[in-house]
Amino acid sequence: MCDKDPNKKFFGKTISPGLGHGKTFLYRRKPWRFNEIQDIEVSEIEAELRRFELAVAEVLRDLKNIAEQVAEEIDEDLSAIFQAHMAMVSDKGLNEEVKKKINEEQICAGSAVSIVFGRWEQRFSAMEAEIAREKADDIHDLTQRLVLALAGVGAHELKENLPRGAVLVTDRLMPSDTIFLSGRNVSAVVLETGGKASHAALFAREMGIPCIAGIKGVVDEVPSGMLALVDADEGTIIINPDQDEKSNFQKKSARKNQVRSKVRARSHKPAITKSGKVISVFANVGQKEDVREAIKNGADGIGLFRLENIYLGRQGPPDHHRLLKEIRETLFDARQLPVFVRLLDIGADKPFPFKKKQREPNPSLGRRGIRFLLEYPELLMTQLAVFLQLARIFDLHVLVPMVTLPSDMQSVKDYLKQAASQAKTAPMPKLGAMIETPAAALSASEINNYSDFLSFGTNDLVQYTFAADRENGAVEAYFDDTHEAVFRLLEIAGREAPQMPLSICGELAGREEALPKILSCGITTVSVVPASIPRIKEAVRQCD
Repeated sequence: MCDKDPNKKFFGKTISPGLGHGKTFLYRRKPWRFNEIQDIEVSEIEAELRRFELAVAEVLRDLKNIAEQVAEEIDEDLSAIFQAHMAMVSDKGLNEEVKKKINEEQICAGSAVSIVFGRWEQRFSAMEAEIAREKADDIHDLTQRLVLALAGVGAHELKENLPRGAVLVTDRLMPSDTIFLSGRNVSAVVLETGGKASHAALFAREMGIPCIAGIKGVVDEVPSGMLALVDADEGTIIINPDQDEKSNFQKKSARKNQVRSKVRARSHKPAITKSGKVISVFANVGQKEDVREAIKNGADGIGLFRLENIYLGRQGPPDHHRLLKEIRETLFDARQLPVFVRLLDIGADKPFPFKKKQREPNPSLGRRGIRFLLEYPELLMTQLAVFLQLARIFDLHVLVPMVTLPSDMQSVKDYLKQAASQAKTAPMPKLGAMIETPAAALSASEINNYSDFLSFGTNDLVQYTFAADRENGAVEAYFDDTHEAVFRLLEIAGREAPQMPLSICGELAGREEALPKILSCGITTVSVVPASIPRIKEAVRQCD
């Protein structure tokens, strides 16, 4: 750690690249727990129980609004974090435990919440697994929400006080903190703790905010309101820089902007390798604004449109007409381009409010994606019927998530034929398997029999290849999407299905340094976030 000189340089690890500068804003969490138990009279018990129920309802409304805002402004996959929080705060066992405390021990609702939720937080914090400690963070976040709701405090400190363009310095980011960063033009974020797969990292990358983590004691060492230069490409932050440091930072920023402008000017031209191979660069989208940005940036198509946002946060699944309307309106601007729509990818690892909760010992290895849909064929048939109608408007391709066995694709193809027969319609949309498990990659020749194309979902493929949960910082070193084992699986699948169109989505598709190896596996389409399209097209042009 540096000495007390006002000019300081810190080193951390990059969890979201980029350059940012601004005055530091220190965010220290204020103590909010009921440190002393507040007793109540017997006559006040009913009122406290009612206060608790109202606080739960208020927090649920807030979480629902946040989930919708995150899905609309950032990424619908990340909204699932807040859907999980809704499930936790609605947990019958936890709520009954709080009410029992109020009833039997005659304490106020805030004290009961702090005791019960605090006990669960401590249990998870004591576990060695990083994912359990992240669950403790979630419970901590919820406890704070409930206690503040009971105290009548609605405003978040970041919402009230975070200046625009600031460099936020804090110990860690809770999910409820991140929502206040998107509309504030935060220049950069510096954290004491956080991994590349943490909630903070996911939000920062989606919002394009430079973020550095792993700087122990930075909150105590950095002065508030001091100019900071954050180079998240290199993992450095300079406090109170001298003139030379400012000049070097400005030059690097100018170079990056110049390259960015040059690349953007060529973004609508085809991406052709030096050897003359045309590579399609598609966009991953979740909302209408993403589609418009993708087209503006020169997308050759929509490589991944997710349905989860349309389903999450509802009391019941959307009917045929609602689903058709929302997909058509979202994708309408891309009707002249190839469009890849993924079947609902949800299950035991993601909360699903209108299906009975199914507890599984290891949700990541349980019912999700196509496994879940085959268990609830009415959901699958509704989606397929809608896709058949959309195929009249769009050049539609249907992605089947979490394919493991050839029988998964065979079943979907049979359901699609059944839906087409019932609707008496044509044309049929193209059907493709998402290769997200090693078993699927090794069975590509058989899956090929029921597919029109294959798409590699590398985030999950890496997770299942290395048995490393991408949300678990404790095994972050094992989650390596550029490892040779991953490319061997891509190569095997390409050899197994030599005439099959191959595409790739996931974070690996957006890594410029990995593009030569990706393309050498026979992949002809990469799908990335809209903002990355010009950069990836330019990187393709440099590939030999």
